[in-house]
Amino acid sequence: MKVALLFSGGPAPSANAVISSAALSFLDHGIGVIGILEGFSNLESRPEELRAGEHYLELDATISKIRNERGVYIRSSRANPGKGVRDKADLGDAAKTEKLRAVIRGLRRLEIDALVTMGGDDTLKTANFLYMLGMPTIHVPKTIDNDYYGIAWTFGFWTAVDAAKVPLLTLKSDADSTNAYFLVEMMGRKAGWITYAAGLAAEACAMIAAEDIEGALDLEGLASRLADMIIARDADGRTAGLICIAEGLADKLPDAAKPKEIDQHGNIYFGKAELCKTLAERIAAIYHERTGRQKKINPKQIGYETRTAAPIAYDAVLSSMLGYGAYRLASEGKFGHMVSVKDNFDIVAVPFSELVDPETLTTKVRMVPPSSDFFRLKEALSYPNKR
Repeated sequence: MKVALLFSGGPAPSANAVISSAALSFLDHGIGVIGILEGFSNLESRPEELRAGEHYLELDATISKIRNERGVYIRSSRANPGKGVRDKADLGDAAKTEKLRAVIRGLRRLEIDALVTMGGDDTLKTANFLYMLGMPTIHVPKTIDNDYYGIAWTFGFWTAVDAAKVPLLTLKSDADSTNAYFLVEMMGRKAGWITYAAGLAAEACAMIAAEDIEGALDLEGLASRLADMIIARDADGRTAGLICIAEGLADKLPDAAKPKEIDQHGNIYFGKAELCKTLAERIAAIYHERTGRQKKINPKQIGYETRTAAPIAYDAVLSSMLGYGAYRLASEGKFGHMVSVKDNFDIVAVPFSELVDPETLTTKVRMVPPSSDFFRLKEALSYPNKR
């Protein structure tokens, strides 16, 4: 048996622990392992021309040395061979599945018996497509946004939170020293997990994500609400603070206000919205209108700094278990499943069918439930609640 490991999408802390643990687990049982370089990009574009050292690596026991290294050892890309598939009927369309079939041809040419993918929801969709087209596939969930169904915490999430906490606390100290505020835009395309967790860790006075907004985002209304909060804090003797917002709020803007540029997955470029800068300017203006005083509201974005941070021990262990879990599922013939864990990192196999809509073939997004205690904690430690 010969297995391929492939990482797709943005980096996440502790990616190399997954790669190392999975590779060693297969190798220790006499199963050959190759690491596909740069995600699906080479497989979909040059399946007949794949060369060792340039497009893939033959992995051996030296892979044990990378477990705590930053970045992604086999590198990544955002190539999306399943982009054209919108429903089950499309899987029978030769044109729409051309790149998916190219990926399978490339893997077959390398005599690969099974594929282990590591990536976010688009990668999970692609893994499911490949499985439905006959390629034995196992998926390891990856996103620092932590918005995956089927697993409580994705690898790298808590490292990303920890990495964000350090600059957030530095900004809070700066704000306290200058009677100012920092409005910090955090990663989180769909859900507020990282915004809430990092904000809680860094003592933010407000944390706002998509879960806090019903319907379209009223930017002026939000600015007015935050200006009123700052005025109330002034009266309470708190003249500075830290506010965290999720980048995904831009997706709640009215269509006319959304950026028009999209990436190859069809997602808008949130950075083009300049949500943080615009909101900070409006808060400062409204504050001045209502008080006659000036209040500095500094916009700041924290994102890429968190994606390849040195993994904390929790994530190193979780990632290693998920990598080992990929071997376990393969050894049990559980292809078409995602690796997950429960309790004390006991391995769980979650069928793709539980994670992907059977008709649209789209993946489910796990928001922070407003009824959850995690959300209630965020609310409890936000102003005007006393701390």
